[in-house]
Amino acid sequence: MSDKIPVTVLTGFLGSGKTTLLNRILTEQHGMRIAVIENEFGEIGIDDALVIDADEEIFEMNNGCICCTVRGDLIRILGNLVRRRDRFDHILIETTGLADPAPVAQTFFVDEEMKASLRLDAIVTLVDARHVTQHLDEVKPEGTENEAVEQIAFADRIVINKTDLVDELELEEVESRVRAVNGLAEVLHASYGQVDLNRILDVGAFDLSRALDLDPEFLADGEHQHDLTVTSVGIELEGELDSGRLNQWLSWLLSTQGTDIFRMKGILAVAGDERRFVFQGVHMLFDGQPDRPWGPGERRVNRLVFIGRNLDRDDLTQRFAACLA
Repeated sequence: MSDKIPVTVLTGFLGSGKTTLLNRILTEQHGMRIAVIENEFGEIGIDDALVIDADEEIFEMNNGCICCTVRGDLIRILGNLVRRRDRFDHILIETTGLADPAPVAQTFFVDEEMKASLRLDAIVTLVDARHVTQHLDEVKPEGTENEAVEQIAFADRIVINKTDLVDELELEEVESRVRAVNGLAEVLHASYGQVDLNRILDVGAFDLSRALDLDPEFLADGEHQHDLTVTSVGIELEGELDSGRLNQWLSWLLSTQGTDIFRMKGILAVAGDERRFVFQGVHMLFDGQPDRPWGPGERRVNRLVFIGRNLDRDDLTQRFAACLA
């Protein structure tokens, strides 16, 4: 076991705070050299630009979910990492917010090279304290899985994040709902991903027998069925934005489509500001602030991703383009 590289799978529904926790792991003085594999659901990568510059190697996988369409890419990247194992001592896989962690975990038991070289250490699931109950209660189309339920069920460690957005009574209700789905995982509370890393990294928590109890077909190569009503829209547009028109558009978007937008994030170029404006949103909650300055010669390109239901790509693109200065 000690010869195998430990692997942490970081999962959690859209907007639960995975990238924030990832940045915390990359900047903390924990003495580990970590290789990171990131998977995004959208066709435009945003997370790579939101992850803090670090010495760790970061591999990005876009336009597909790690649990199905780009699983072959995951095996290929892991194989390359195994051949360069002298350069790091831990692997962290951040899944998309729509991933079922079971097929990702399965990779370490059905592929012979992976089984010989890698050890699945733990599945760590982040939960958004403010929004998780509405996702757990969501009625899915027949034949598709509720990813929020799957992610909690398969977790070895559950981090209830964004506790600053709920009161004590709401937090108790969230923890009760989480424990009803998974009564065995250790549950931690956090705000802005501030969690003791010794409780989630290199903890030896994954239990194959429990995984088989949850899903007797765990080691069979099954097909993961996504909810096809949930789609992603990516917009990439060069130029600078008028801040007034941008604010009006964002207000309109949140008030009219907030319930249907599970997640939105982006990096924007605002006229008159030399800094990138980074924003993130979950349903009707929105947070944005200036980030680092645009680099010398760096193209001021606006990049946005929306993930949700009933998204009209043309309408979103046209309305956003109307914000250009």
